[in-house]
Amino acid sequence: MEPYNTEEEQVEALRRWWNENGRSTVAIIVLALAGGFGWQAWQARSIGQQEQASELYQALLRTVETPESSQAAQGVELAEQLKNEFSGTQYAQFAALQLAAMAVSNGDLAGAEEQLRWVLGKAASGSDTAQIAQLRLARVLAAAGATDQALDILMNADPGPYGASYAVAQGDILLAAERPDEARTAYNLAMTIVASGGQGVNLSVLQQKLQSLSPVPPRQIDESTVLIDAPEVSLADDNSDTLEE
Repeated sequence: MEPYNTEEEQVEALRRWWNENGRSTVAIIVLALAGGFGWQAWQARSIGQQEQASELYQALLRTVETPESSQAAQGVELAEQLKNEFSGTQYAQFAALQLAAMAVSNGDLAGAEEQLRWVLGKAASGSDTAQIAQLRLARVLAAAGATDQALDILMNADPGPYGASYAVAQGDILLAAERPDEARTAYNLAMTIVASGGQGVNLSVLQQKLQSLSPVPPRQIDESTVLIDAPEVSLADDNSDTLEE
């Protein structure tokens, strides 16, 4: 730093520094403050959106629990509102999953597929939501006759903690496609996953499916053997007993 002999020299040096650097320094400070305030405003807005989306989703669940047709229509409206106004929230993804389930109940497989693909376009790769949407999409595609597409999803997607459910779905689809040997393999894989700690599968139902593919044949009885082994009773023996009495 340069030494200054007088106060006037110091003032002149500060004036020169301000002319050279003052404006950029102020700009940096202003930008930093604006960034800080902007971040706080964004956080507040994000929290507000999450709260609104949560309230809408709770209202949606209440309508889904009511079987009345008017409530169902209101549920669709709420779900669409979530998708349109809060598409960046996870509640919108949950709403789309609800719409897909409602579409399946109404036999609208194309509508269900559309909703599930929307979820996959929004959900983070590898998230629980994405893995559930993939599983449901596979079943919807299989029900629509797109067996190969359905199996491709189940066999190539990352199932995460839903490996047993994926294997069961694969077995169901293969069984419906009249490929019992492959179905049995898929069910056995599901049993292995469950045995190693996997969850989300009804074990008794899975065992019944496996048993239906491996029935125990009924025991065959040889009639000739029965005749040979049966004790012989003659009229003579009967008569002898009678005479002895």
